[in-house]
Amino acid sequence: MTVYAIGSNVNISPYKIGQEVGEIYTTTPIETNISLDYENSSYRFELSEDEINNRPLIQMGNYYAQLYFDKFTGTLSSIRYMDKRTLLHLRPYELVYRGELLETDEAVEKDEAVERGNEQQILDMTNVLRSRFNLGTVEWDQQTATVALGHSQDMHDTETFSHTSDKFGDLEERLKTGEVFYQVAGENIAAGYADAPAVIEGWLNSKGHRECLLNEKFTHLGVGVYDKYFTQNFIEKW
Repeated sequence: MTVYAIGSNVNISPYKIGQEVGEIYTTTPIETNISLDYENSSYRFELSEDEINNRPLIQMGNYYAQLYFDKFTGTLSSIRYMDKRTLLHLRPYELVYRGELLETDEAVEKDEAVERGNEQQILDMTNVLRSRFNLGTVEWDQQTATVALGHSQDMHDTETFSHTSDKFGDLEERLKTGEVFYQVAGENIAAGYADAPAVIEGWLNSKGHRECLLNEKFTHLGVGVYDKYFTQNFIEKW
């Protein structure tokens, strides 16, 4: 079980979206190691300094809260509540274990319906973030999404991570091939993230990706997710 919250009006007591990070550190003990037992095995998550500063994990009884901080504003950007099984499935931190490692469900991770769901979640979360900074929302554009998905699949198939494909070219070339007409375009890519919330917060805390995510000129968005490769293509339509 997991619940993810990014909107400013949701109740995530004892925390609040937009809350100052300093206030959270004052009231919440932040641990570098989180230990837990599950199905006769023992696990320990070990958080790096960067993870402590940007996405710490808090144990709250039988549940766990992962806090995502916006390092550019020094505030709480979003929060994810999880039970033990979900935490062990996502494995968002370095993991040490004794016993048998809980197997992740790779069939679910690679399911096409799950990937399409991640794409729509990225659209929704992108618009929540844009609204947070008083920017216009972006609309889904299917032709652009097809181009984005093609790039994610190409990166997966070629085991590369780049804005430029040896076979299909850069973003301008790929959009032209996909018959996408636009004035301005931008692209965010990522690989290895567990799901949409993790990748969107990763982009938000990276200067170049953030600038693309929060560019006021963009009007439409297409997202492509393929086996943990993520491509986000923004355009301003004619």
